[in-house]
Amino acid sequence: MAQLHFYLPDALAEKIKTKAKNAHLSVSKYMAELAKKEVEPQWPDDYFELFGSWHGEELKRPDSLSFEEREGFE
Repeated sequence: MAQLHFYLPDALAEKIKTKAKNAHLSVSKYMAELAKKEVEPQWPDDYFELFGSWHGEELKRPDSLSFEEREGFE
């Protein structure tokens, strides 16, 4: 596993330490999770190619329900 070294302002480093502590993670693990969320793709490679590929019966939106009438506060 690679190690990265970088500099942060002290105030930011303290905030990261606090966040990591609150998440019950080491600072290293916390930063690794942040980097993973930011850098790795969040969708599978072919996810968006699935749109429009449904071959079953036509999907229909149900009728809207009516709203319940309530008395006001005044």
